[in-house]
Amino acid sequence: MNKVITDGIILMPPPFASGLSAWSRTDGTVGSPTYQGAADAALVAADQDFGDCLELQKTTATMPLRSMANTPILPGCYLRVTARVKAMSGNLPSVRIAAWAGLNAATHLAGVVEAGPALALTAYGKVETVSAIVGIGFRQGVDMSWGRAATLGHFGIDLTGAMGGVVRVDDIVIEDITSAFLRNMMDWVDVRDYGALGDGVADDAAAVEAADSDAATSGRTVYFSKGVYFLNADVQLDAPARFEGTVTMPANKRLALTRNFNLPQYAAAFGSEEVGFKKAFQALLNFTDHESLDLGGRRIEVTAPIDMQAAVNNKTTFTSRRVIRNGQFNVVSGPAWDTTVTTSQASYATANPNTLTSVVNVANIAVGSLVQGTGVGREVYVTAKNVGAGTLTLSQPLYGAPGTQVYTFTRFKYLLDFSSFAQLDKMQFDDVEFQCNGVASGILLAPAGITFQIRDSFISQPRDRGITSIGTGCQGMLIDRCQFLSNEGALRAQDRVSIAFNANANDLKVRENRATQFRHFAVLGGNGHLIMGNHWFQGDTQTLGVRMPGIILCGTNVRSTIAGNYIDNSFLEWTNEYDASPAFANQFSFGGLTLTANSFMASDVANWFKWIVIKPYGAGHFIQGLTVSGNVFRVINSTVDRVEGVDTSFAVLDNGRMRNVLFQGNIFNGITQNTENPTCLQVDQATPATGWTVLPGAILPFCGWARNVEGVVAEGMITGSLGERRSDMPYVDVEQGAAKNEVRINWLAASKGRIQVRVRMDNPL
Repeated sequence: MNKVITDGIILMPPPFASGLSAWSRTDGTVGSPTYQGAADAALVAADQDFGDCLELQKTTATMPLRSMANTPILPGCYLRVTARVKAMSGNLPSVRIAAWAGLNAATHLAGVVEAGPALALTAYGKVETVSAIVGIGFRQGVDMSWGRAATLGHFGIDLTGAMGGVVRVDDIVIEDITSAFLRNMMDWVDVRDYGALGDGVADDAAAVEAADSDAATSGRTVYFSKGVYFLNADVQLDAPARFEGTVTMPANKRLALTRNFNLPQYAAAFGSEEVGFKKAFQALLNFTDHESLDLGGRRIEVTAPIDMQAAVNNKTTFTSRRVIRNGQFNVVSGPAWDTTVTTSQASYATANPNTLTSVVNVANIAVGSLVQGTGVGREVYVTAKNVGAGTLTLSQPLYGAPGTQVYTFTRFKYLLDFSSFAQLDKMQFDDVEFQCNGVASGILLAPAGITFQIRDSFISQPRDRGITSIGTGCQGMLIDRCQFLSNEGALRAQDRVSIAFNANANDLKVRENRATQFRHFAVLGGNGHLIMGNHWFQGDTQTLGVRMPGIILCGTNVRSTIAGNYIDNSFLEWTNEYDASPAFANQFSFGGLTLTANSFMASDVANWFKWIVIKPYGAGHFIQGLTVSGNVFRVINSTVDRVEGVDTSFAVLDNGRMRNVLFQGNIFNGITQNTENPTCLQVDQATPATGWTVLPGAILPFCGWARNVEGVVAEGMITGSLGERRSDMPYVDVEQGAAKNEVRINWLAASKGRIQVRVRMDNPL
């Protein structure tokens, strides 16, 4: 690079022969005194060594000679100033290259070096050469580094040392020697050449931006040579960047690497994958040119929970789609991951179902804490707190909390914690592994947001939770083709505490995932869920062991479909534990659920185990819409009495109000009692009788009553006591017997024969 050639810039000062009015005896600025007509200066023609030259007699302690020409100082450009001198008589002085540094033509740049090394003249008539290099950059070999503020200089020499000597000076030469520092055909620019110091203290932001501007214009790369570059401003690099040195920035300042936006670049920039990820995520939410952050297949060693909102710093809401993909987070154990447990007294009223009031020491309770206490359902979290009012907002109502009690608040520590966002929409993770190592939980969602998505990813060995929703940040959540791998496989099923994920809001799509040996696969509030093609396994090595719920549906009218899943050594539990008034009044009761084409399997379980359990938390509830069809139920190494049942720990179901229950077309292997509704029963009456008893009994699901008969069809002739044909139409009495699970067929006269009876435990509509 040579600015004289490429840009036509004039660097050389005028020759002395053109007149001494162009040469100042002070600093070279406009109006400064010149050597024109001075008694101690004269032009000499035809010197044997120099040709035309200037002769000076040293009359002051430091005698300056400065060109009055404005020599430009350019970023990335280095100048060498050279003077040839020889002593003619008198005392031998010293000579050095010297200059005046300018912010502009009228303003001096103070605080910079303005003189090169001095050379002592040693003999008369001996030609000596003195030179110095000047430029913006702070590089080894540069004698006068002026920084980015400099724009011009007045160059010349100083005579120092002994007085009275006479010297002659050849025309001063200024040349571009940038090529001595940089390759002529380089494809990068070094930020040091634009004034960056790289000392970790001085603000190098302006120098970096200047280097980027030149690099972007010329199609080159910005190069951060060895050093630590402190950037105290938001910096956007529009050219590619390469890092030998590293960058440091305040938390609220952003670095946008627009041409190579990926984790490897940010890790190189900040010298750490962990810090680099935070700064890359900050840029991802602050720069519209990229919708995704590629982790580049890198493994990020994470030493403490990452507060994702604190990493962004300037946003509490974000609603545009963003993706993080292709890498691994690996938790490094340490005290930062320790669970925080707080106990505090608080009051609760069903009139304000999602709020705890009069909370003692509310400031000590962290948002995102799991709430436990009498009458608190599973997976209820603190969504927000108001310290001034002494209140906590809960993710779900409490089904049976007393007016005042002491609650336990447990704050798990998550690898990625989004809880400080007020709302976060359309955040997606793709092909990422969260390696929690039994030390940390996985992902904590924001309190509000829609369509969080994770796909083709692993959440491995979470200590407590895989994905946690503390509010409605799970609305429309998509979980596709992921692996949830427990850290508790060696424990008995009932001793495990970890949960793969939970949700409070509606419209989840959970598809083609695999989960192993958690306490629960999913705890779901809300409705409108689609759970398809998953396999969750919760078995252990115990003989006749206890099994835990795989999916817990915590609301009544769920409008959900669970289809095509492999439900392995666990069961579905359907409750209304998220209801502050759990007894049935005027709300919907249990309904809107379709279970179809699932494979239910269990091994080494007790005979009382059931795969489908309804658990009402208040009296008066019933089923008002349930389809269980096309499923396969199988037991190995044991037998099971039946596949479905009611947990009456709190209340029973009202069998007199059951309606719209379809339990048909299922396959049973190793089940003592098959279940069906409606069910078709064959009744054989060998002796004539006016009343025949139909015993559907235990075949009706959920201990249901025989409430309806859809049809009675004679198979063959119905005859009387003498063998005569009977042709009267019988009528039926339903809900017969002590358990109301029998039907009586009534004939006009004593009759015998075979009939087919279709019985229901519900009203069809």
